[in-house]
Amino acid sequence: MDPSQSYLKFIRMYAQKLVAEHTLPRDKEEWIRNHKVIRKNLLKAVGGFPEKRCDLDPVVVERLDFEDYHIEKILIQTLPDVWMTGNVYVPNGLGPYPAMLCVHGHWQGAKQDPVVQARCCGLVKQGFVVLAVDAFGAGERGISTSLGEYHGEMTAATLLPTGQLLAGIQMYENSRCADYLQSRTDVDGERLGITGTSGGGNQTMYAGAIEERFGVVIPVCSVGNYQAYLGTACCMCELIPGVLTFTEEWGVLGLIAPRALMIINATQDAVQFSVEEAKKSVAKAKTIFCYYGVERNIRHVPIESQHDYNKPMREAMYGWVCKHLKKEGDGSPIDEPNIETVAPEILRCFTDDSRPKSYVTIPKLARRFSRQALKHHIIPNHKKSWEEERDSRLDVLKEIVGIYDEFVTVPVPIPIPVDPSQQNGGVRFELESEPGIRCLLEWDEGLNQEIALTVGFESEVFNSEEAVYCQKYGVDRLNLTLRATGCYSPKTNRIGNAIDHNTGQWGAWVGRPLVGQWVKDIQIALTWIEESYNTYPQVTLVTRENAFIPGAIAAALENRIHRVVGLDCPLTLQANDRYGIGSLGVLFPGMLQMVGDIDHLCALISPRPLCLVAGKNMQGEQLTDTILDKTLKYVSAIYELNNSEGLSIISTENKKKWPQQIFGT
Repeated sequence: MDPSQSYLKFIRMYAQKLVAEHTLPRDKEEWIRNHKVIRKNLLKAVGGFPEKRCDLDPVVVERLDFEDYHIEKILIQTLPDVWMTGNVYVPNGLGPYPAMLCVHGHWQGAKQDPVVQARCCGLVKQGFVVLAVDAFGAGERGISTSLGEYHGEMTAATLLPTGQLLAGIQMYENSRCADYLQSRTDVDGERLGITGTSGGGNQTMYAGAIEERFGVVIPVCSVGNYQAYLGTACCMCELIPGVLTFTEEWGVLGLIAPRALMIINATQDAVQFSVEEAKKSVAKAKTIFCYYGVERNIRHVPIESQHDYNKPMREAMYGWVCKHLKKEGDGSPIDEPNIETVAPEILRCFTDDSRPKSYVTIPKLARRFSRQALKHHIIPNHKKSWEEERDSRLDVLKEIVGIYDEFVTVPVPIPIPVDPSQQNGGVRFELESEPGIRCLLEWDEGLNQEIALTVGFESEVFNSEEAVYCQKYGVDRLNLTLRATGCYSPKTNRIGNAIDHNTGQWGAWVGRPLVGQWVKDIQIALTWIEESYNTYPQVTLVTRENAFIPGAIAAALENRIHRVVGLDCPLTLQANDRYGIGSLGVLFPGMLQMVGDIDHLCALISPRPLCLVAGKNMQGEQLTDTILDKTLKYVSAIYELNNSEGLSIISTENKKKWPQQIFGT
């Protein structure tokens, strides 16, 4: 088997085991019980909703008049000081009207895009108030003010450690849109619907599942099957960590019952949104609708098309919403009226650089959430309180890593041909850390009593000069290639700045953060060392860049690691801007709340030696001495509390000296 496919095969097998436990309820009563559990877990997975909703404080920026309707360019406050940009299409006449929320998906122009405008124009001409909004991070709500900025990969990743995920924020904001529509006197608040396509289709499904005020729910080119995401790429705004541990997609669709649900798929779409995968979810969801006696309230409409929200799709949508929100027709497609779209720039709420400098974007909100999450992580003033705090954090880390003990096997080296280019008599072999999962070990065989276990992702951990130091000081080098990295990484793994975008997400879908799996690989390597050396050597774990995070977790859990070196490593997850080039897999939801920042993680290694060399932030920027002192305040205090001098911080200017400092003593 191709090594680059081993991780995907493993994750798919794991997902199948999980899904086998998600059986259809036998009757309505059982479903009602399941409904509560799925809804609760869904909200928990994305970070939950605020207990209290702030005032919307809507602002009409400008009104544009057309023959049959007008458009209001509006701002509404969804979270304190977080402003959503929107366009409200209002028929000219007497209300109140039924209303539709249109969410855009991954279209360059967001709410302004002609694809979105088309359905809004079609709906308003048929007597609907239509609200089109920019999703958080998209359209006018990007980091920059230009349309078309992508809000996924390492931009959305800034939210992941806070536990408040982009998918959850978008769910909540769509619920706030229902608040806004019900606040308007020209809207009949009892007749609300929602539709969107692609990522907007996912938003539609989740909003419909969580927000019961949406009586009609129409996701387009988005419904499929969660297992079909494994092997593909999806946006971070679509990721629901651990969802496969409690349901498949049919369970989320079932939350919409008994309200009206139309699912539209394109016949030429990606596999995760394909007609075939959607049929699996629709069939089971239909059973739930039957329990309510409303089988006719769910309809699946495949349309010969590529990924889109085109005219046939819109006409199918018109028929469905007119039947269920206006009590007109039988749900069959309705011919689209004549529509005209306008230049996207005309619909912007912020023009001519009018957006305030203080406008809250994804990194700014992540920063706010980070500070809130870290408030309770106070430096302990005596050793007993630290020990209690340490034990609590270790329990969290064990939950992330240790629940998988049933998969751990006795490491058995599997010989592979020696690389002729390998110098100094080194050998290469593999260890199986879980069924079907192998890690590559490259060993400078020496059986010395000191060993450097090196772990990196994209680059060599040791440069040639550092390798010479190892030899000089009689240190064996054992390089570990973790699962889903190096030769085990799928060829299309990287997207944008996320070097492990796909593998990181696949692990998240099944509730197994990749960072926890990597810790398992490190543990297996330690076990091999233990079995191979007559006397267990002194092990120094040397990591480079983002690999420091799983390395630090492993060191916190493993006393078999005697000291840790982090080279060019990130030292804080708090973001001043979007994350730079890095690993999605090293992050797990809610880390800042449950464990703390990297600073707090490092404290768990105390009193063992810890050497941090040329520390950076997650944007890849070198930290100055002043910022380093502030960033490492917690871990410094813990080493002092433990009366340990094991913490050493080496600046960028002196980074070449670290091998001598570590191995030369």
